[in-house]
Amino acid sequence: MELKEVSADNIQIYLNLVQCYEGEFSSITKKKPNANGLFELDTIIEKYNKGFILYDNELPVGIAAIRIKNEKYHEMLEFYIVPFCRKQSMGQKFAHLIFKQYPGKWEIKQITGAEYASVFWRKVISNCTNNTFEEEQYEDEYWGKVTRQLFEIK
Repeated sequence: MELKEVSADNIQIYLNLVQCYEGEFSSITKKKPNANGLFELDTIIEKYNKGFILYDNELPVGIAAIRIKNEKYHEMLEFYIVPFCRKQSMGQKFAHLIFKQYPGKWEIKQITGAEYASVFWRKVISNCTNNTFEEEQYEDEYWGKVTRQLFEIK
């Protein structure tokens, strides 16, 4: 497995996979594709957001987007592993690679209806923090009620 940061060379790969991510969550977010069959994106890779692509044997199998709030505080904005590659610990390894690159305090949120995502994140965070994290219900300005985990990677 290899982690690559999104750049001009691979942005189209990221954008292709993020459409899969948006489609998967559309039953929860109530988003519909536009006339071109594309979903509007919630997260744009820009100055404060970084995107990543996970490759397995040179094939892109996952994407992630993080916000760097400051040098020691980060937020996971989007995270997706293609369904064929799930249940193989790829998602956990992907998350750990990102956390290692960006030590500090982290925040991860899951929208209501994505309880399976909360189960995934509890397991991932527990494994890399020795079960040291906080979880709460939080009223997000954009998403409404979400489950949020707060933890630190040293």
